[in-house]
Amino acid sequence: MRDGPNITAIAALIGDHARAQVLNLLMAGKALTATELADAAGVTRQTISTHLAKLVDAGLLAVEAQGRHRYFRIADAEVAQMLESLMGVAFGVGSLPLRPGPREPALRKARVCYDHLAGELGVLVYERLAARGAFGIGADGIVLTDTGQELAKALGIEPASLAKGKRPVCRTCLDWSERRHHLAGLLGGAILERCEQLGWARRLPQTRVMAFSLEGEAALRSWLG
Repeated sequence: MRDGPNITAIAALIGDHARAQVLNLLMAGKALTATELADAAGVTRQTISTHLAKLVDAGLLAVEAQGRHRYFRIADAEVAQMLESLMGVAFGVGSLPLRPGPREPALRKARVCYDHLAGELGVLVYERLAARGAFGIGADGIVLTDTGQELAKALGIEPASLAKGKRPVCRTCLDWSERRHHLAGLLGGAILERCEQLGWARRLPQTRVMAFSLEGEAALRSWLG
């Protein structure tokens, strides 16, 4: 059957182990150099250059030059959502590491999904806000209600600033570890940013883990009611 877009090229790109490692690492939301990505993927500099060129050509990665360095990142939120969905499918069919690392519980507790909070606490944010009436249904999905705007202000987020972006203010993203939705979109990104600004959580280097302190998690739960 030849109807619809051809997904084979994208599937083949993601299916390579080294390229999958690169994409997973960049889901932490930070741009990295080819050298950093080569070390993480366990390949040579020459090999990673070939992989990165293919990912950029396919539109999965974007690259930006700063001085002598070139920094690579996930191209956009749409690519990030696709990768998170694929991780959910893999998790659902039992495709897990043979030897889960010591960070595995922390990764499922709270992690970065491109630019927003995922994992147990990410799902908690979405479900608690939804229960409090923060979201309504619009033509293109969920929208922020007046109640939601007040809750955002209580965290130090100005709702008017979110409306200036081209991306949706609110969007759901299926969480691969919880198998429920967490909050993406501009609001999801703003909440993650505030968690860092307020000192509630910090990103662990070279991983997607967001490490919340006991006080930080308590403060997040308090804001959620």
